[in-house]
Amino acid sequence: MIKRCLLLVCLGIGGVAAAQEPVDLDMVNRIRQEAFHRSQVMDTFSHLTEAIGPRLTNSPQMAEANAWTRGKFTQWGLANVHDEAFEDFGRGWEFSSASVEMLGPRAMPLHALPKAWTPGTNGPVEGEAIQVSIKTLADLDKYKGKLAGKIVLLDEARAYKRGATPDSHRHDDAGLAELQAFAIPKDKSDDRAKRTKEFRERRELAEATNKFLVAEGALAAIGISGWDNGIIRVGGGGSRKAGESVGVPELAMAAEHYNPLVRAIERKQPVKLRINVQARFTDEANQPGYNTLAEIPGRGGKAGEIVMLGAHMDSWHAGTGAADNAAGVAVMMEAMRILKAVGARPHRTIRVALWSGEEQGLIGSQAYVAQHFAAYPEPSDPAQKALPASLREPTGALQKKRDYDRLSAYFNMDNGSGRFRGIHAQENLAAMPIFKAWLEPFHDVGATTVATRNTGSTDHIAFDRVGLPGFQFIQDRLDYFSNVHHSNLDTWDHVEPEDLKQAAAIVASFAYHAAMREERLPRKPLLED
Repeated sequence: MIKRCLLLVCLGIGGVAAAQEPVDLDMVNRIRQEAFHRSQVMDTFSHLTEAIGPRLTNSPQMAEANAWTRGKFTQWGLANVHDEAFEDFGRGWEFSSASVEMLGPRAMPLHALPKAWTPGTNGPVEGEAIQVSIKTLADLDKYKGKLAGKIVLLDEARAYKRGATPDSHRHDDAGLAELQAFAIPKDKSDDRAKRTKEFRERRELAEATNKFLVAEGALAAIGISGWDNGIIRVGGGGSRKAGESVGVPELAMAAEHYNPLVRAIERKQPVKLRINVQARFTDEANQPGYNTLAEIPGRGGKAGEIVMLGAHMDSWHAGTGAADNAAGVAVMMEAMRILKAVGARPHRTIRVALWSGEEQGLIGSQAYVAQHFAAYPEPSDPAQKALPASLREPTGALQKKRDYDRLSAYFNMDNGSGRFRGIHAQENLAAMPIFKAWLEPFHDVGATTVATRNTGSTDHIAFDRVGLPGFQFIQDRLDYFSNVHHSNLDTWDHVEPEDLKQAAAIVASFAYHAAMREERLPRKPLLED
């Protein structure tokens, strides 16, 4: 049978014709039929969010997600299904309930949720609220002898800011056109030093405050949510590391409930609160975290080469980790299921990775890249070793592993659940005409744009940082950055099923074509520090 292919003439820089990139339209058609008419993406998504729930790294729910996804991959006939450890992430943690009540000057339930890796209250505790202002280590001295038996309010009241734009956003033609403009980076010679100083100061102050509140006998601490409109946005507190102070029970409270407490204190009215948090650490000692992997083996002479796709399976705990990032996990899993269902026989091995520890700094993906592909030498200075990889001083030349030259590309999803509108080329100009050709069969479902610019803050950066082609798709934002991200509203109801179906079809097609093309995807020059 002669394959029908779409051959696009792609223009390179200066209008010079580049090589034609073939697109297998027969395979794209089979992928679209399976993705759009026999989709299982919402079954996967629903189980992750509403059967398992939030998946904090090393929590029992994350272990359940690792096991369940392994089972699905095995059921679908994928090969080499396994979990892979990365060392010494820390302890697991979970909470089952949290309540805060104002007992005076009047009775009122208050909406708050605990920060991860902070202790429970061991039953209800009652105490007077006191507001503090701790911006520097020196500020701690002002509160010595004043916090015993108190519930500490850590922040000032915040004025409400009315929104000027709709909460939910989809890209229009003008927005997509704007994405294709590239901003020449400014000189950042002093940027790392500044960010390193700020990171160390924040960490030092947080550790000192944890110890101080415990030593002073405070009952609990409450901070204000970063968002308004009753949304509780919460991450981590305390410490996930065994042997470090976890502080006192600490919560984030809805701004509209926090502000009245501060105003009452400013009016010299005693504020009495009752707090009951049931939370626990699930391990006594530090434990490794786990990524889950599976693959469709390649066939023929390129079987040893790899195309990867992935998403982080860990989440925060306030919602059910739906848009961040069960959506990405469900799409990547569905892409693999689709490829198996349509009988794809890729030349290169197609491997899927469901990462853990992303929310704490791309820990799972960085560990995997370091083990299998490349890494810079580990610093010997303990102070440098304690920094995130992005802030460390250069330690020497990149150390490449056996599989470094075997990876063709990595594709990632982690910007919510919105429809794919294209892909960020991550400044890889040579990849742009290839991506334009691969997107052509999906113009009718809204995916049209290849943007030069970089995008960051998620797992493709672990690959990009060592010179490997790692890419993130352009997505409609929906209400990801207005209501959902790291908040109690990150739930099933904020996701669009049709968007996930569209994304899964595009991922499956990109993975297949990357696995079938004659050459690996081109690589941009590695920028050494």
